[in-house]
Amino acid sequence: MSAPGPVVGYAQLSTVDPAAWRATGSTWASLAGVAERRAGELTDSGTALRTGWSGSAAGSAGARLTGLREELAALVPAAIETDQVLAEFAARLVAARARLTAAVTLAATTGVLIDRRGGVRADPARVPSAGTAPAVAQVASALREALDLAATADGEATKRLARLTEAAGAGWTARPPSYRPPPNAEPGAVRRWWAGLTPAERRWLVVHEPELTGRLDGVPAEARDQANRLLLTARRATLVQRWEQLLARVPRGPLEAAGLRGVEAALSGLDGLVARLESTQQPRAYLLGLDVGGEGRAVVALGNPDRATDVLTYVPGMTAGLDDATGELGRAARVLARGAELAPETQTSAVLWLGYDAPDFLHEAAWDGQARAAGEALHRFQDGLRATHDGPPARQTVLGHSYGSLVVGTAARDHGLAADALVFVGSPGVGVGHAAELGMPTGQVWASTAPDDVIRLTRPPDELALRAALSASPVGMIAGWLTGPGDERWFGRDPAEPGFGGRTFPSGRYGHTGYWHPDNPALDGMARVMLGR
Repeated sequence: MSAPGPVVGYAQLSTVDPAAWRATGSTWASLAGVAERRAGELTDSGTALRTGWSGSAAGSAGARLTGLREELAALVPAAIETDQVLAEFAARLVAARARLTAAVTLAATTGVLIDRRGGVRADPARVPSAGTAPAVAQVASALREALDLAATADGEATKRLARLTEAAGAGWTARPPSYRPPPNAEPGAVRRWWAGLTPAERRWLVVHEPELTGRLDGVPAEARDQANRLLLTARRATLVQRWEQLLARVPRGPLEAAGLRGVEAALSGLDGLVARLESTQQPRAYLLGLDVGGEGRAVVALGNPDRATDVLTYVPGMTAGLDDATGELGRAARVLARGAELAPETQTSAVLWLGYDAPDFLHEAAWDGQARAAGEALHRFQDGLRATHDGPPARQTVLGHSYGSLVVGTAARDHGLAADALVFVGSPGVGVGHAAELGMPTGQVWASTAPDDVIRLTRPPDELALRAALSASPVGMIAGWLTGPGDERWFGRDPAEPGFGGRTFPSGRYGHTGYWHPDNPALDGMARVMLGR
């Protein structure tokens, strides 16, 4: 399989196409599906062989089929890893080209010429020779930064691909020692355990124990992504089986009918998520967690959070589930895209953390039980991001919308969050009365509430309970909950009010779900906090 040529020097960087590298990686990823199908065919062939053939020759043939099947299975994470390497290389080329563009723009505005080899000199037709040295030096420095970034990315990608090539000759996998971290192990301990394994042992765990590898906070994003992608087919089969069981129930009562609609929606959502995972769109998506039980959970990163300088974790609110995972991921993507517009040279990653059971109905959202239940998992996930990050620590921001802001606030209050900033939009309260109770650095708690957000009408839950008890109908109960403006929300003081002690950014009149609208200044606000600007 051919690949684009290497990136060397100014001329190459100015003409290189990062999308071509991304497409090459995606082609490699598609080989994973081919290998999985062929391995399945060998399994079927082995089963058929055992039913109609016996003896020593049959045993030898069966052993050979088993060996071939294991070799094909071991190729799957290697193909995915190749895609990861090339996608990350493409992303860094985008950042390098952004720096190159900035350098060229600087040259054009300061009267500096750049030749095909990247040499710089003053333009005698535009600027007198006296006093041009600082401008020439500034442009030369900017060019060097862009070329150094590209060269570093090229060198790292080459080394990673060389290691994969070596593994092909030495053996893809090797069984690791018997110890496995418990499901809720401290991420730092998990990271030390993982670091103590050889690459072949890690690939063995991805292939043979993907459920463990894919869910452990403290395992690097690349390995979790490989493991969870291996589980996708089985996860979808589970949903299909549930759908078929509900479909077979005739007659179906209201609960069964609602369940059938829910499974159909979850299947549609999963298929949309798979389409995003398999697309050549940048940034590449990393599947860090997936559960199809109940209404489903998903943790998906856009861009590798272990290699980004700024990482946003987005926690959605009421009604969030697998059925709309792609929609929620789109919100994270819009913050990431606005960040790229503001700082195109910066490597960022945005994570959709739908790792909890979000409320479906208003009466569920009026209580904090589901937020409290989610706190430890969010705490552990953020610790895992810190533990697995390569190089200097990234700036980590956690964004909560609606009930998701309560999840974030409760996790920070009860467990602490490995975060440099918290952002709350459309919040019903975050479980504390003042920003100081969230354990964040001074000035790093942010909030915004749209002027027409219905959340402004909510009142505290003790008052809600009294009004609900006095209501004669569901309509009356809901009307009792929405009782007019004030600083107190269902779960404490409005974090966007001055008395909360945080910082705010503006939002236009886009309602409760419009904070991500392209024209809403709130989108800029979220992106700037993510970037620390």
